[in-house]
Amino acid sequence: MVNHDEEIVRRELDKDRDSPAMGVAENLAELEGKSIEELETTWDCVDGVLDHIFSNPPSPEAQLTITFTYEGYRITVEQNGRAEFVKVT
Repeated sequence: MVNHDEEIVRRELDKDRDSPAMGVAENLAELEGKSIEELETTWDCVDGVLDHIFSNPPSPEAQLTITFTYEGYRITVEQNGRAEFVKVT
C-alpha cells in the first residue's frame, strides 16, 4: 500500500490578506524554488474564487473547499485557510 501523505504539503494561508490567491502562488514558488514572477497568474486558474470565499464566507456549516490544478500541483484550499499541495506532474 502506498502512503501518499508524504507527498502532501500542508500550509496555512492568510485569509485576511488582500489577495489570498497570491498566497497560493507564493507557497508554490517556495516549493518549486522559483520566483513568483516565473509562475503563471493564478487568476486564470481560480478567477478570483479564493478572494470571494475568504471575504464573504458562507456559514461555518458549509465548510467550503475548492480544489484546482495550478503549475503541476493539485491544490485544495479550505474556507478556514488550510491548503494542501500535491504534485501531479
